[in-house]
Amino acid sequence: MTSPETVRRALAAIDRDARARILATLARRFGDLDLAEDATQDAFAQAITSWPHTGVPESPEAWLKTAAKRKALDVVRRESVLAQKLARLRIEQERAPAADRLGDPADATAAQAVPDERLALFFACAHPVMSIEDRVALTLRFVAGLTTAEVAHALLVPVTTMQQRIVRAKKRIRTLGVPLEVPPREQLPARLCEVQRVVYLLYAEGFARSAGEAHVRDDLTSEAIRLARILRALVGGEACAQAASSELTGLLALLLLTEARRPARVNGSQGQPVPLAAQDRQLWNREFIVEGLTLAEAAAGAPGAGPYAIQAAIAAVHAEAESFAQTDWKQIAVLYGLLEALEPGPVVRLGRAVALGRAHGPAVGLRLLDTLADDPALAGFRPFHIARAVTLEELADYPGAVAAYRRALAIPGNEAEDGYLAAALDGILGGLRG
Repeated sequence: MTSPETVRRALAAIDRDARARILATLARRFGDLDLAEDATQDAFAQAITSWPHTGVPESPEAWLKTAAKRKALDVVRRESVLAQKLARLRIEQERAPAADRLGDPADATAAQAVPDERLALFFACAHPVMSIEDRVALTLRFVAGLTTAEVAHALLVPVTTMQQRIVRAKKRIRTLGVPLEVPPREQLPARLCEVQRVVYLLYAEGFARSAGEAHVRDDLTSEAIRLARILRALVGGEACAQAASSELTGLLALLLLTEARRPARVNGSQGQPVPLAAQDRQLWNREFIVEGLTLAEAAAGAPGAGPYAIQAAIAAVHAEAESFAQTDWKQIAVLYGLLEALEPGPVVRLGRAVALGRAHGPAVGLRLLDTLADDPALAGFRPFHIARAVTLEELADYPGAVAAYRRALAIPGNEAEDGYLAAALDGILGGLRG
């Protein structure tokens, strides 16, 4: 017998990445996201009751994947369209004892087109019958393994709006019979833009978590970099047009140059974020910087350079500066201007305002930030209020900084960042009291 506590610990050790892999496998095989979710949850419930008697399996993820497939098959068998689904899913192969040993035929088909199961489903969720917003939301939710709240944060929409969007998207998939399968090679380029965006947003969620205790999630950032490398490798073959090369190179460069700062981004004692101005640049990952700068230069010089190439150039300026004071903020502001021309949006405008404030003084920065205050997307965006708080503090407007820090704290975020903001707020209040 295995104690319930041992079972609970074993299940808790199965991270969201593993859960996402299980769900992705089911979604691709059965073409039904609701069924995949339900079967995955049922498999975890079965583990709670079975493992105390059978023991924790050597590979819990494999056990859960098999159990979830069987749960899904049970549902399929009970449905009135059983015969049709049997033909499509080749259920006879699934029933054979050798099926698990030989692997999933659907997985093998995917591997022939795209050399990674997760990336294959990224492309599958980018089906053109759905809106761009739905494609990105579904992929982040069901392939990247983010919660609905995390997806809402990444896309700057309310959680209730995201819940409704995901429900509608899943209903559309069922109604139209959208196949959750890897498209032919010739269709991959048309879906590349959305896949790139998902990889970018996956990294962003790992870079600064929207919830939870820790400020960063290294598993998400590492996965995003891995997927970006695979995407770029696809450019050399038939899967993608050569015109996309600069953007794929730019995306990988951006992620590497950003990840290079990871060792200095949180303090060792409390795990709270360390602002760029206070980071010890000696801790930055030089290997990532060298590779990222080389890629950023290649992306900037290649035809078809777009938003990712420009963002990589911005990251390169930061990486090349020996100190925060030596950062070429004027160049960064110019690059943000180019980025805004290609991809206008509130976050880009925020970045440009901050850069111009650094280049020409905090008064200029505050004036530009205040012009963005009425943007509903930024009203609930914590970095916007942090930028205002820091700028107001630099201008010695301490009451204004206090109000901005409090506004930032009122917006949900990860606990480590909460601690950093609370400490900054307490520091100002302490100075005012003194």
